[in-house]
Amino acid sequence: MPFAPEPVGLPGLAALSLGMAGFVGVLLLARLRGRRAPSVADSGRRNASIVWIVVQGGGIACAGVGPIVVTRDPLSAPALLSGAIVLMLMVAASALFDSASRTMGRNWALVARTRGDGTLVETGPFAYVRNPIYVALLLILLALAIACGHLGSLVIALPVFALGTAMRIRHEETVLRAAFGGAYDRYAARVKRFLPGVF
Repeated sequence: MPFAPEPVGLPGLAALSLGMAGFVGVLLLARLRGRRAPSVADSGRRNASIVWIVVQGGGIACAGVGPIVVTRDPLSAPALLSGAIVLMLMVAASALFDSASRTMGRNWALVARTRGDGTLVETGPFAYVRNPIYVALLLILLALAIACGHLGSLVIALPVFALGTAMRIRHEETVLRAAFGGAYDRYAARVKRFLPGVF
């Protein structure tokens, strides 16, 4: 690991573990809802985005992989503050992902595609940002780096994650424009990708 890990405490690691369990829970629920949806042919699908899913995951992994130095007193202010920050990030990530996947309903999928009976989703968190699930994944990346004491690794993790995310979005926007045409262009002109009104 090119960056020396910073000392951490147990509260941050406990918050990360609880948060990851919650996130996996909402992810499994989203998958279950997707399987319950009636089967229809995809009107557009980009399997090439699987490569960029792996790159994106690699960016997240960079934030968590490596030695963890648990030497902080668990009841110290820095350890408790770190735990609180990690817990807030993970709760926000899980809530955002859950809200987005519920809003998408049968449209949600891991790989970029549109259903033959799909609709353009512009409500819920999609009324504020076009890619709320990727915002949720970024929050998880940050929580990992803080909880594991790997803030230095963000120098690598963030660009790798950004590359994977940018390429996934490129594939997804191609699919959405092909499916929804001008309606998607109007939506994209009105709603920013990641930060409401900014970016």
